[in-house]
Amino acid sequence: MAQDNKQSYDVVTMNTPNIEMVFESHSRVGEGAVWSVDEKALYWVDIPPGHFNRFDPSSGQNIVWQMPTEIGCFALMDDGSGAVVALNNGFHKFDFESEALSLIDNPKSDEPGNRFNDGTTDPVGRFLAGTMPLGEQGDHPQGSLYILDLDGMTRKLKGGLWIQNGLAFSPDGKRMYLADTNQGGGVIWAYDYDVDTGTPSNERLFVDCNEYASSPDGGTIDADGCYWMAGVRGWELLRFTPDGKLDRRIEMPVEKPSKIAFGGPNLDIMYVTTIGNVGPDGKGDPAQPHAGCLFAIEAGVQGLPTPPARVSW
Repeated sequence: MAQDNKQSYDVVTMNTPNIEMVFESHSRVGEGAVWSVDEKALYWVDIPPGHFNRFDPSSGQNIVWQMPTEIGCFALMDDGSGAVVALNNGFHKFDFESEALSLIDNPKSDEPGNRFNDGTTDPVGRFLAGTMPLGEQGDHPQGSLYILDLDGMTRKLKGGLWIQNGLAFSPDGKRMYLADTNQGGGVIWAYDYDVDTGTPSNERLFVDCNEYASSPDGGTIDADGCYWMAGVRGWELLRFTPDGKLDRRIEMPVEKPSKIAFGGPNLDIMYVTTIGNVGPDGKGDPAQPHAGCLFAIEAGVQGLPTPPARVSW
């Protein structure tokens, strides 16, 4: 199932875990999964149609809120009232009860050809989100990484990205991970992170994904401090130790897994969003009839809760 243009590699493939398709969403670009510990529910997005979702595993019910533009990512608010959503026209607060949107700031006003893509919160509740081109990547990187501070102000942390992806933080919050995906593969960077100021520094290569069958999409950290990569275009999930060594692989039934979130009562169920497979002809690949659906995996690994957003404006 690996891409032909990638070399083979040795990897410890986990004993076939229980992989279950839990919601037949057939999303175009399922992404952004975040588990709510309080609600015991999974929030996630389908980017192009602007669908912001809440999935209840206990009932199988999925609620969809329609956003006015594409929604790249989001962060749940610490008071439970709503979420910070990254739309094409900036960061907004979305109120769950009234369904009202309130603009916080639009840091990408000088990037009209980009949309938000991947995001997460840092240990104290700042919201980080990056951008990618709406259309073709072009011949030079156009994406950026932004941070929404606790006071509601935004800063640009980094430019020159092809497709921003893979944001995650180590358990102690002192290391930040950031992936940059391109047409042929991509890389994952590691940074020292100053939690007091929300500033990454000392950029270094964590994983060169061009060595593997897949490109880096959404990332997350488990309780062991290891980094999990959704291997888009590679039919796989990969786990890397803190020193960048690949130590586990889960083969997926779809080509494009996109984001992993640990959930369940013990944070030991891996929920995985995926990207659909419908081509320009309107037909899908019969080899992956559940592309775009939501999966749950019992892999014997425990995750960490995602900090809620704590911003004021």
